[in-house]
Amino acid sequence: MNNHKGVKVLLIDDDPGILRVMTIALEDEGHEVICANDGKSGIDLCVGESPDIVITDIRMPGMDGMEVLKKIKEMDPDREVIVATALTDMNYAVDALRLDASDFIIKPISEQALAIAVKRARERLVTRRELRDYTALIEERWMDTSEELARTFQTQKLLIESSIDGIIACDKSGRIIIFNKSMEKMLGYSRKEMNGQKLIDRLFCAGEAEKFRGALASGKLGGRGRLFLHESWLEGKDGSRIPVQLSAAEMVHEDQKVGLVCFVRDEREIRKLTQEVADQARMLHQDKMISLGKLAASVVHEINNPLAGILNYVRLMSKIVSRGALAADSTEKFSGYLSLTQSELERCAKIVANLLAFSRKSELEFGPVDLNELLKNCINLSGHKLALQNIRVETHLTRDLPMIQGDFSQLQQCIINLIFNAADAMPDGGTLFFSSTLEAAKNLIRITVKDSGCGISRYDLPYIFDPFFTTKKEGKGVGLGLSTSFGIIDRHKGTIHVKSEPGQGAEFVIELPVKVTNPQASIQTS
Repeated sequence: MNNHKGVKVLLIDDDPGILRVMTIALEDEGHEVICANDGKSGIDLCVGESPDIVITDIRMPGMDGMEVLKKIKEMDPDREVIVATALTDMNYAVDALRLDASDFIIKPISEQALAIAVKRARERLVTRRELRDYTALIEERWMDTSEELARTFQTQKLLIESSIDGIIACDKSGRIIIFNKSMEKMLGYSRKEMNGQKLIDRLFCAGEAEKFRGALASGKLGGRGRLFLHESWLEGKDGSRIPVQLSAAEMVHEDQKVGLVCFVRDEREIRKLTQEVADQARMLHQDKMISLGKLAASVVHEINNPLAGILNYVRLMSKIVSRGALAADSTEKFSGYLSLTQSELERCAKIVANLLAFSRKSELEFGPVDLNELLKNCINLSGHKLALQNIRVETHLTRDLPMIQGDFSQLQQCIINLIFNAADAMPDGGTLFFSSTLEAAKNLIRITVKDSGCGISRYDLPYIFDPFFTTKKEGKGVGLGLSTSFGIIDRHKGTIHVKSEPGQGAEFVIELPVKVTNPQASIQTS
């Protein structure tokens, strides 16, 4: 690795636009950048180019980012990997940190966040490689006594004390001879309390030392005499249980075990992040439930009409039956009322089924999706609400669009979010325009949702897709609608962007990739 601030960075993403933007930002910072548009090509470049840092997207066709991370760490545990993920995939980011990714960045990626993540990865890379080299030096130049070992370590005090990870070294009896600042901060013990006094096993919570020794002896997680990324618990001075990730190496001199070095990563922040991810998932669902509440309020009125009709038809049929045997003309009326009742019941059932489908909390399930059907479904579901607000709907849909591969429920949530945002921007009525077009040359379908509302301030425009950003009054939303929509479209390997000026409405454009195009597609308007 070069000593100046620039490093060699490998970018792996199947979106050429994202690769282009990140390349410009990183090269401007003085880094050398190489790119791959899929996981397999990225792994090949790792072998051939030996980048210092890898930045990989989580969701890619074929080999995804998690598999890329695992393979890179198998080839070189010291190579730093940063994962890029949407808010809706934060659980993958947590898993990536557990697999020793140095950091993660949230899409859409800002230049500042990218620069900070690369800087931290470089600092971690330098520390880890120097520690590895120093561990090898200790093994080569092992002294006979622990005091001499301590003096040897002292020559590298600055290196050890500046380590992000905790470092513990002990002699063959298990007595601690090195206990760096990160360990002091982690456990609450001072170095004076530790050095030469405590046995390393006593730092573990009950039963954890045995598991650690067993894993080290097994050689399954790192090889003989080594342990890589072992999950365990240490006990702090105040009795607290501290989740950690341990890597360890036995030091051997003339085939004899003479000591042990442990690198300890505090996992409290990762556990906290795990909880935050769970909280965010609940918040995302809460945002969906707010939308559902708005839908339900308007759908109640829509269901009332057919229910009133059904009640009248049932009463009429009861009167006919109460007159005794059915005459020919009564039979015809009865049959007609029955047919109308069935039709109205089917209408109610469809409305309720749409609501239930929208409210369902489910895992991402990809399958064929007709985007025109999706748009019509969303318009029907929110139609009564739009009518009550005096919002006129116009559509311009291309007929016979090819299917895309996607999750109907999540795409529906995305469009419903856009509809409700548009409705909020038109409190006194207006026009809501939908279109779908096929871009055969680019192999994608473009969906447009455009309103004639108040528009978006140029100061707010850069932040509208950020999580928890909202211009709505308290209680009207949690600021996750557009962030959720961005995440959903990103998971479908599409893009979403907005054009807007104050007083001129807002136009949201979604582009989704298709595998098969239909040059015979035609336009359907209403």
